[in-house]
Amino acid sequence: MTIQRICCIGAGYVGGPTMAVIADRCPEIQVTVVDINQARIDAWNDADLSRLPVYEPGLDAVVGRARGRNLHFSTAVEEQIAQADMVFISVNTPTKTKGLGAGQASDLRWVEACARTVAQEATGHTIVVEKSTLPVRTAAAIQTILEAAQADDRQRSFSVLSNPEFLAEGTAIADLEAPDRVLIGGDDAASIEALAGIYGHWVDDGKILRTNLWSSELSKLTANAFLAQRISSINSVAALCEATGADVREVARAIGTDSRIGPKFLNAGPGFGGSCFQKDILNLVYLCRHFGLPEVADYWESVVTLNTWQQHRIAQLVVQNLFGTVTGKRLAVLGFAFKADTNDTREAPAIRICRDLLEEGAQLAIHDPKVEPAQMARDLQQEAADAADALSGTGSWALAGSVEEAVVGADAVLILTEWRQYRELNWQELAGRMRRPAWVFDSRAVTDPEQVRAAGLTLWRVGDGEG
Repeated sequence: MTIQRICCIGAGYVGGPTMAVIADRCPEIQVTVVDINQARIDAWNDADLSRLPVYEPGLDAVVGRARGRNLHFSTAVEEQIAQADMVFISVNTPTKTKGLGAGQASDLRWVEACARTVAQEATGHTIVVEKSTLPVRTAAAIQTILEAAQADDRQRSFSVLSNPEFLAEGTAIADLEAPDRVLIGGDDAASIEALAGIYGHWVDDGKILRTNLWSSELSKLTANAFLAQRISSINSVAALCEATGADVREVARAIGTDSRIGPKFLNAGPGFGGSCFQKDILNLVYLCRHFGLPEVADYWESVVTLNTWQQHRIAQLVVQNLFGTVTGKRLAVLGFAFKADTNDTREAPAIRICRDLLEEGAQLAIHDPKVEPAQMARDLQQEAADAADALSGTGSWALAGSVEEAVVGADAVLILTEWRQYRELNWQELAGRMRRPAWVFDSRAVTDPEQVRAAGLTLWRVGDGEG
């Protein structure tokens, strides 16, 4: 089965970079990314590659090589589906906010809408690939919709594959170009091999794993749950280290050298964020309860509970150490994205921490090298303030154009994202701009404690028992 044209529905964090790499590595295949959001498509087509809607190191170069040759971005959804041999579904699957499974189950309305559009517009034989993170057995719903269309028109046929993404924001291009593995689940061998053949342009076949549909869907949820579990585990140990005088970095190094454990995801911090971890765990929790496994559900739910606790804990530490109140106090917040090298703020720890501090009446000066102020406003559910009455008791925030601007008159600096530039700050110079006594709350452990303290600043560093 030869694939000549690919259509990907969804031009977001997964669809855009994934299709860009496929187009780059498979110049003989025409790849079109479609989305109903005209502004997003315009951004993907912008001549200025620095204005792409997704920031990922290396993405601009990949798009630059392939766009206009065999990589295209369009709002002509129906037209592109009709021409495609293979359709990827890569749309948002947020956690439901109301109805059955609210707060845990995935909202699949857009996945279903995509399946119905494919059922209506596809021609000939079409391979439909689940790329979004989906609950187990979602493929069954997609198959049912497509089979109904096939029954109405015998000249059309469909097969459904699961091909979950394993991308980490900030390293997505590297993850795509040199993956640990590529997972393809399905029950049609020819379709599986057609997709495997695409990845085979640059991925060793030994790294392309073939499974059934349900194993593939569950593997994605489970992988994220295991990674998030490690983050919550090391953060729980960090709190214990602070209480006992141990150093979480020394503990992490000690256990990470154990070959049974390994060193990855043992960095204490403000908790996990991003589009997948929390959503996927809650989805797993919902599935466990649905299938009558409440104890298993409780176990995985505790991972999310501890993550939330860590973020509230950091906000409380700030308040407690600043004489029990932050009302009217200026706090410099360094970093808003959920991790470095991305502009993605979905479930970013900074959101919950900043909201807690705003509720306490703090005046936040927020700096992030990639996150736009409009996104901050949406996440904080509060517009930026031009000026604030410091003693009104009402919290406010404003964008700071630089770290130096953020710290002017600040009682404390909070480091919430591990951007490289925050590792190289001149603390002597910054301290001179702050109000004394002043604190540094380093939730990412990126500072040099000796330099911070030499500048006359008091330091709290996550998991540091000396603090």
